[in-house]
Amino acid sequence: MRIFTSLSVFNLALGIAMATSPDLKVPQCPSAVSTQFATQIPSGPACPQTKVDLCYTNTALSLVFTALGETNFYFDPKQTTNGNIWEYEVMEAFISKGSDDPQTYFEYEVSPNNVTFNAFIFNPSRVRKANTPFDHAYIAEPFKDGFAVNTVLDKPGKKWTSHSTIPLALFNGENPRGTTWRINFFRTITTPDTFPNQQLCGWKNTGQANFHITPAFGTVQFV
Repeated sequence: MRIFTSLSVFNLALGIAMATSPDLKVPQCPSAVSTQFATQIPSGPACPQTKVDLCYTNTALSLVFTALGETNFYFDPKQTTNGNIWEYEVMEAFISKGSDDPQTYFEYEVSPNNVTFNAFIFNPSRVRKANTPFDHAYIAEPFKDGFAVNTVLDKPGKKWTSHSTIPLALFNGENPRGTTWRINFFRTITTPDTFPNQQLCGWKNTGQANFHITPAFGTVQFV
């Protein structure tokens, strides 16, 4: 009986440890952690592979997005900062400091022509439920605020890569070592022939054609 009890306690402790293990442990730059995804949301054939490399400094989060298997590099050249770039092809990160399923989080997007979308999202239902509030607070001048982005297209290699820097002060999150955050990554794919229909791709599957499902966000620990 004592052995059973001890094993039960051990298994319970192990289960709790496994349940709380982060999906990613993000190191200080210049070291980085990489993750990849090819899941179509909510289901369907695999997407082209997307890679994300992350690291941090005391003041900024570094994100390197790499869109592989790209054939169209499709964007609207008339769109500028905080335009509806999500209608075309983008890579995205949804970011929240803390371990809870967030009701407010930061949405960052970058398009193949190096244009970004930068806004805090107010989503109190956590699932963008119909007939409930859903709002945006835009970062109007991101580059004056310490953001940086550099996007390179490699059409022969069928890929595009964006190096992005996001200031941690945006989250009151400077010197983040030891903290836990919630993040999800996405990619949208479309073509001149299929627009406005898109293939939706994600790191953590939201289970529906909707990126704004915060219980699906992954858990990230800064180490």
